[in-house]
Amino acid sequence: MGNDWLAGLSEQYPGVLMGFGSVDPHKADAVSEMRRAADLGLQGLKFHPTMQAFDPDDGRFSPLWETAQELGLVCLFHTGTCGIAAGTPGAGGTKIRYSHPGFLDSLAADYPGVTWIAAHFGWPWFIECLAIALHASNVWIELSGWAPRYLPPEVVREIGRRLNAQTVFGSDYPFIPLDRWFAEFDELELTDDARRAILLGNASRLLGLEIS
Repeated sequence: MGNDWLAGLSEQYPGVLMGFGSVDPHKADAVSEMRRAADLGLQGLKFHPTMQAFDPDDGRFSPLWETAQELGLVCLFHTGTCGIAAGTPGAGGTKIRYSHPGFLDSLAADYPGVTWIAAHFGWPWFIECLAIALHASNVWIELSGWAPRYLPPEVVREIGRRLNAQTVFGSDYPFIPLDRWFAEFDELELTDDARRAILLGNASRLLGLEIS
């Protein structure tokens, strides 16, 4: 039902919204659901290793990534810390180690036909995440969850230079108001071309969208 609803958004709001689907990696029908999501027109899948309690680099999940490569699906992962249950004893049983971005090193090497996107750029392990993206051009980073004024300087430097073609906008709206996000983003020391790539050009290229 979830993937059907997400796929329907592009029909309800043509030219405005495009959905990414998801699957439960533990379910026996995960691969068939990935194929169904692709048939519905969804161009990518979102995974949350912490909340789904799985290690993406575990060989048990290889069929998922083989299928993503076969179908040309983008794979977006939550990486880094998680706000859900944070600050409670045992964090509700959730484990942020599942979302350490280190798994992207192996996945990018083993499945070079997949574009792997690290949502939230893997903070607090962002230096490692940046290094992996610099090493493998099919690893991208995404900026959601952070007000731009609080982006680490290493992240700002790389998204404006060496990783500019591998960075995409993300806001985590409504947690961060869009007006605030864009106002603070404009204050970063980035060229106009770098800003346009992050806000529009890279995602359009990745998803095959025509922009003017």
